[in-house]
Amino acid sequence: MAIFENIDFDDHESVHTFSDPESGLKAFIAIHSTKCGPSAGGCRLWSYSDSATALTDALRLSRGMSYKNAMAGLNLGGGKAVVLRPSGDFDRTALFAAFGKAVDSLGGRYYTAEDVGVSPDDMRVVRQQTSFVAGLNDGEAASGDPSPVTADGVFRAVRLAADKKLNAPLKGLRISVQGLGHVGYDVCRRLSIAGAHLIVTDINAELMRKTESAFGAKLVAPDDIYGVDADIYVPCALGATINENTIDVLKIKAIAGAANNQLSISKMGKFLHEKSILYCPDYVVNGGGIINIAGEIEGNYNKDWVEEKLQGLEATLVEIIECAAKTNRPTNEIADEMAQSRIGRR
Repeated sequence: MAIFENIDFDDHESVHTFSDPESGLKAFIAIHSTKCGPSAGGCRLWSYSDSATALTDALRLSRGMSYKNAMAGLNLGGGKAVVLRPSGDFDRTALFAAFGKAVDSLGGRYYTAEDVGVSPDDMRVVRQQTSFVAGLNDGEAASGDPSPVTADGVFRAVRLAADKKLNAPLKGLRISVQGLGHVGYDVCRRLSIAGAHLIVTDINAELMRKTESAFGAKLVAPDDIYGVDADIYVPCALGATINENTIDVLKIKAIAGAANNQLSISKMGKFLHEKSILYCPDYVVNGGGIINIAGEIEGNYNKDWVEEKLQGLEATLVEIIECAAKTNRPTNEIADEMAQSRIGRR
């Protein structure tokens, strides 16, 4: 498994491998950049097909965190942890205790928090092993589960996309949402309150029925979400859903979602641009959660500061959209250049 030859290796400062046979822990922690401060990014627990796939995910996600933290104006660099979910039954407490020891061994170069498959309860276990953890529900500067703030930021981006691309409010628009986890479901709630018509999907049938009952959403099969005739597509599941197999069936005018690494490759941004589909870069749209966590890391969590930063993300997204329109270039290229400049890589 070559790291330096991996197409997603982007001069990462360090990539760490951890194994603990007793608990079943197998994990990667990738630190992309500490230019702006200690690296920070959530821990993802997932059933990866193999360790090479998990490593690639860690590399891509940590780079995205560098960009996300820089675009949010935070004193944090970019890092990410991925834990390969053990097969069969396993002791969750033991797994995350071992992961906490792994984080602690990096001496503060990486701060962890929740991500896909991980809860605040898991972070409490991690906290027993290290102080380099956030997203806690208790403590002097605890910020709690960051997903509601992530959802808030996504909702603002969808509303902004409706204004900039469609010159319309959300009321009456058809919004397709992929993924109904903590963030996706909360985004649906906010969109429903705003009067949008929802078309949703998830691999969890129970979550589908819950969203249908609560918000009157139309349900479609997971593979059918890409061809839905909608105004805005909101991907809130895993990444790379904009790819060579889906891009030609899209019937939407804009994309703004919570999923990380929505473009399978950067060139997909160019294809979206050529199809006149407005793409709101994921690491700007989904920055609310890390903003919430940043205050906890610095020990001075404050909701007014979080709101100020969320408004800053909206302003940054407007700047990206307007610059892309003025220069006739893809939004992801504009955003990448801005982020790279902020972390000293341009």
